[in-house]
Order: sequence, then C-alpha cells, then structure tokens
Amino acid sequence: MIRRFSVVMLASISLSGCMFSPGQHMDTSQMVSDGSPESSRVELIPITPKLIAMDAATQVRESVPSALLSYVPGGYRVGANDLLFITVWDHPELTAPSGPQQQLDANGRLVRPDGTLFYPYIGNIPAAGKTIEELRAYIAERLSQFVESPQVDVSVLRFASQTVVISGAVLKAGQQPITTTPLSVVEAIGAAGVDPMNADLSGLTLTRDGREYRLDLDTLNRQDSQLQGVYLKGGDRLYLPYNDLKRIYVMGEVNQPRALSFKSKSMNLTDALGTVGGLNQTTSNGNAVYVIRGAENLETEPAKVYQLDAESPSALVLATRFDLQPQDIVYVGPAGVTRWNRLISQLLPTASVLGTGASSVNDLSEANSR
Repeated sequence: MIRRFSVVMLASISLSGCMFSPGQHMDTSQMVSDGSPESSRVELIPITPKLIAMDAATQVRESVPSALLSYVPGGYRVGANDLLFITVWDHPELTAPSGPQQQLDANGRLVRPDGTLFYPYIGNIPAAGKTIEELRAYIAERLSQFVESPQVDVSVLRFASQTVVISGAVLKAGQQPITTTPLSVVEAIGAAGVDPMNADLSGLTLTRDGREYRLDLDTLNRQDSQLQGVYLKGGDRLYLPYNDLKRIYVMGEVNQPRALSFKSKSMNLTDALGTVGGLNQTTSNGNAVYVIRGAENLETEPAKVYQLDAESPSALVLATRFDLQPQDIVYVGPAGVTRWNRLISQLLPTASVLGTGASSVNDLSEANSR
C-alpha cells in the first residue's frame, strides 16, 4: 500500500515538475497580445535582415556642431595674471632690472588683475586684450621718447589668463592654459590622458558660454573625423564621463554571465556574447537568444524583446550588426533537455527520500506482523 502511494507521489511530482520546471526560461507565448494589460507590456520582435536595414536607415550619423567648427583661434591676447618677459636690446637695466644672475621669472612683468602692468619710464600699460605684437609696438612707441630706436621684444613666461578645465575619467584632471599655440580638443584630452578602463568615449561634453555640446571621441577612428578641427578657448570646460552607467547584462545559458561595461557608443550583440565566452554548447537553446530593452519604462511604453535564432552560425552576421544599448539585458534560454535534466536532478533526492521512508515503514510493518 505504501509502495503504491510512493509511486503515485512520484508521478504527481513529475507531472507538476513538467509544468513548473526549475530555472529561468522565457515563455514567448505570453508575449502574444490578447488584449490584456499584461500582454501589452511586452513586444516580441524577431531580429531579421529587414529589422537591421530599418534600424540602419533611421540612424543619424553624428557630426560635430557647426558652431564648434566655425571657431578659428586668433592671435593670443594678453590677460590678467600672465607673466611677461620684455626685452629691450642693448638695455639690460630695462630687460633684467633684478640682474642677469636672477632666475628668469624674477625679471618677469606680471599683468595685474585690472589688466595693466608697470614698466619703467612708461608707467602703467593697458596690456590686457592686446596681442603680443600690439603690446610690443605699444611699448616701443612709448619708450622711444626715452630710448633712441628701441628694439623691443615681448614673450610670455607663464600663461594664466586663459584656461580650460578638464575633469571626469582622465588621468590628469585640472586646468590647461591656452597659449600662443591653439589648443584643440584632441590635444587637451591627450595631455590629460584618458582612463582606458573607466571612460565613456562617446559622452565627452564641451561646455562653452553656457551651452553643452556632445562629442564622440570614438569617431577619431574614422578617416573623416572632424574632431581634429575643434579648438578650445578660455573658459571652456571638458568633461569625460565614466562608463559605470553604460552596462549590458548578459545572463542565462552563457559560459560567463555578468554585467559588461563598454566605453564606445555601442556594443553589438556578437561582441557581448563573445565577451562572456559565447553560448554554453551543452545547455543553451540557440533559438532562445533574447535582448530585453526598455523594461525600466513599463509604465509609459511596452518593453521590446528582440529574439535571435542563433542555431545557425550565419545568424551571427545579424548579431554583429545589431547594436545594443545601455541597460539592455541579453538572455540566453536553456534547451528543453537542460530543463528536463534539472527537473530530474531535483526530483531524484525527493524520490530517494520517499523510497527510503516507504521501505522503512514496510520493514516495520513486517516486523510487527511476526
């Protein structure tokens, strides 16, 4: 009687296990719209050549804003806090009043916060806003009243009036001066050094005159890149964001499920699967490769679930052209035999316990009958 009960119990557990097998799997039948609120939250979209072509047609290739490309740096203009070195040939008392044995900076002329500097015989000179050539001519003209045919030269010992600030995922954050040599975005980032593991190359932000411009450093890999022609001016701010928010979550029947960060504008599906070691060849279902997108906005719009039939290697061609977006979830479902094996592995301990219990009760009943 007890043995018969054990068999019935095992059969019922097996039947219930077929309906509720362990582990995650995606039931696409629930994504067929039947008019219910639940079915309207998810849209199943097969990844096909037509879908890839439609996405490519809607993508707009980013270009550098014309407002940035139109800026052409002019000659350097002296400003407050610049340190100048003024040379008057054949007049060392004017060139190096502190003596030639002193360091060069000791004989420099500092432009005061109000934009003026003091010079012997001339007095206060309105230096701010003048180019180096304009300042040289101004000093020579005023000095000619005291020195016959003065030969004047002006150079900048320390550039401090015009700076740009660089912050974010760089190795040397801080200020960089604008000098007599125009400073481009690429040169400024190169001097600061990009943090290769944590930077989001596609999210560089240039703030100028209260307006923000988005630039993609990754486009430098293209021959027609326009970034080389973007020059900075005093007061600009560059921010290179971190890529900690640019993550793709790969889970399911892959060899190394984990979250992936990426530093370029996008990562395609093949890259994501390859980074985690590919599909598990013994447990995965090649027809159950899904990309879940938009799950964080279910209150306003349905989530999109893209399905790739990866049973054929040719499907990887489509996967290579399917770009993922931050916060996408890549899920690879288990094969049917995998789910069945996991069910059996959980049922066997239960069956063993039932069998042992039944055997013990039966032995006890036989002992009592003696």
